[in-house]
Amino acid sequence: MNRTRKSMAAILVTGGAVGAWFGGNVLVRNYAFAQQEHQVQTTREELKTVNDLSTAFRNVDKVLEPSVVQIQVRKTIKGAAAGQLPFDDNMLRKFFRGAVPPGGQQAPNPGKGDENGPDDEAAPGDPAAPPDGFEQVGTGSGVIMEVDGSTGYILTNNHVAGGASEIVVTLSNGTRIENAKLVGADPKSDLAVVKIHADHLIPAKWGDSSTLQKGDWILAFGSPFGYVGSMTHGIISALDRSDVGILGRQGYEDFIQVDAPINPGNSGGPLVDLHGNVMGINTAIASRSGAFSGIGFAIPSNEAKFVYSALKSQGKVTRGWLGVGIVDVNRDPNLAKSFGYKGDGGVLVQETFANTPASGKLQNGDIITQIDGKPVSNTVQLRNVIAATPPNTDLQMNVFRNGKEEPVTVKLGEQPLDLTAMEGARGPARNGGAGATAYSQAMGMTLANPTDEQAQKFNLGENSKGALVLRVQPKSAAERAGLRPGDLISRVGNAVVHNATEASQALNKPNAKKGVRLYITSPEGSRFVFIEPHKSQQ
Repeated sequence: MNRTRKSMAAILVTGGAVGAWFGGNVLVRNYAFAQQEHQVQTTREELKTVNDLSTAFRNVDKVLEPSVVQIQVRKTIKGAAAGQLPFDDNMLRKFFRGAVPPGGQQAPNPGKGDENGPDDEAAPGDPAAPPDGFEQVGTGSGVIMEVDGSTGYILTNNHVAGGASEIVVTLSNGTRIENAKLVGADPKSDLAVVKIHADHLIPAKWGDSSTLQKGDWILAFGSPFGYVGSMTHGIISALDRSDVGILGRQGYEDFIQVDAPINPGNSGGPLVDLHGNVMGINTAIASRSGAFSGIGFAIPSNEAKFVYSALKSQGKVTRGWLGVGIVDVNRDPNLAKSFGYKGDGGVLVQETFANTPASGKLQNGDIITQIDGKPVSNTVQLRNVIAATPPNTDLQMNVFRNGKEEPVTVKLGEQPLDLTAMEGARGPARNGGAGATAYSQAMGMTLANPTDEQAQKFNLGENSKGALVLRVQPKSAAERAGLRPGDLISRVGNAVVHNATEASQALNKPNAKKGVRLYITSPEGSRFVFIEPHKSQQ
């Protein structure tokens, strides 16, 4: 009997536990469901605000669409340039759509891939490219930035409208204007201004590109692949992109990087913020296929506004000029420290050109830290400030020289149209002569006294003095420092070296083996280099 009661008690206890567990599980599931239901309702409320973003996009389109135009041009590409393109076919392609190859036949599938892009033209030396050139027909975009009565001024890219023999502009309402005229073009910024005459034109509004931040929403307008009136959206991926390689050594690259889908035909179209302000001009894409790959570049509106005003009023851009070769201090902190400089920002003067505003004012090895009381951070900033300052203006600079800050006043000149013409005006004359070969394997280099034949081969100039780099060992200190055959070493630290023997002796001194500054001359110009052996080699 007792045993039976105990069994019944056990069953009752067990049953009670199961019931409690079951009931608790139901409560947990009900609670989870309630939480999920609440989250769904809350999220639905939050999603209602997404419509506000769509409304912003729609409103920006309504504001900008009347100002965005399609530009069709005809150009005659002559001589060797008929088969050449001003960009790297394997990396960066400008997206000006619709080149017509030799023979005048339009490429097939105009709306597909890059088959209709200028990157498919005849290659240099191709017999299909006639010596007198051929006609190129293409389509780009532009934006009306100013209206004076029935005259409108359109901002676009130089690679769209520059050199055009015929320009046809199509407005957003379909009106074709066939008497459009090129006011001026600036290859160094890749911008151009086109003038049209028509009624009821509406200009866009300038924005301040200095207010942009990474992550800001932006919208890109244009005519990708000829689809007029297209708008895409994205964010600012990065700012101050320089050394992209689009505009060459003489160009002014300070691009806005965006991820908004932009493609051939978008060239010259505006990049716009959510307030409808023009923050940039679409210029190029990074692509291996010719189509958009997630990286686009636009010229900031503040630079574009300066160039636009100059082209509109003068037909050209007149820039201030110093006459120096420069490099960022941050590019090689050890090099800056070799001058005794402990700052983070600044610009190192690598060389000064003869008979220029910098002659007698700035010295090789100066570090420019301020202009008119404002800090100088990098070369892009310095070049833009100098370029935007009118010639004959006195600039007050602070430079770090001989271990201390010094004030320097320089009266700017006018920048030559072709800076490569200044190659012969670089620095002081190179003096000296050839002699017997002397070798040094220090730092991984083979040095020699330059012979006349070598001086001619490496374009060093007559009577060159110094130590010529003949060979650079792989994975050596010299290779890591960027030295290459043809470089001429004229200084080791503060000491002038006249030949390979002197350079070899200077490089083998104990202090030099801790790292030493060199002054190098090459066909590309002169520069400072800091060379430091690997710790295992010391």
